[in-house]
Amino acid sequence: MQLRLVPARQGVTWVRQGLQVFLRFPLPFTTLFLVFLFGAFIVAILPFVGVLALLILLPGVTLSFMIATRQSLAGRVPMPSVFADPFRGQSERTLGMVKLGVGYALASLGMMMLADWLDGGRFEALARGEAAAELMNDPQMLVSVAMRLTLTLPLSLLFWHAPALVHWCGVTALKAVFFSLVACWRNRAAFTMYGIVWAAAMLLFGLVTTALFALIGLPQLIGLAALPAALLFSTVFYISLYFTFADCFELEPGDTPPSALLTGH
Repeated sequence: MQLRLVPARQGVTWVRQGLQVFLRFPLPFTTLFLVFLFGAFIVAILPFVGVLALLILLPGVTLSFMIATRQSLAGRVPMPSVFADPFRGQSERTLGMVKLGVGYALASLGMMMLADWLDGGRFEALARGEAAAELMNDPQMLVSVAMRLTLTLPLSLLFWHAPALVHWCGVTALKAVFFSLVACWRNRAAFTMYGIVWAAAMLLFGLVTTALFALIGLPQLIGLAALPAALLFSTVFYISLYFTFADCFELEPGDTPPSALLTGH
């Protein structure tokens, strides 16, 4: 396993590759994401342990989409059975995935508790619908949101590549987290561009749909149009995760980059 360094423009390529794969298999990947949403809803409503269980499973979900993307590049139609693949195979890799899940859950809960303490519980109160109008007009809410995004970023970088490193490279959970952080940092220009492209795409969609529905006098339909768009953006994002991993790591000497598999060259 070797670390690859990629240029900043590769961040744009990752988004484009995710969209290309989605357009090849739109229905299977949409089905995968809907299955994920339904499963997440069922797990989350479990009393006492629902949220914790969901957080533990999330690294496995991201790996499942990576596996599905890799299968699609080989010409195979991804099926919902991929959600079981992260926990099949060698026992030490399955144990590594479990450790990653537990670590991610504990880190996420710790981050949420820290954020709630720092903002005085404003965001949590808003999520519960308490005094929503007052909280939305509170200038400190913007600070609260920015703070949560800031705290989420290092957590995301630590676990970004970690599931794939455990599954395909057989490294331990602790090493996978470390290598993930190093790879993201060394390729920070590409990941910054990746984030900018996603933010720009969502902003552009919002502006275009708002203008369009305002022009035809049906602004109430903006929310309705946002639902399929959110599904599309989310699905393509999860597909693109495989390309961020495959471009940052050379698993074997002379490993074929995913862009070559996608173009057929």
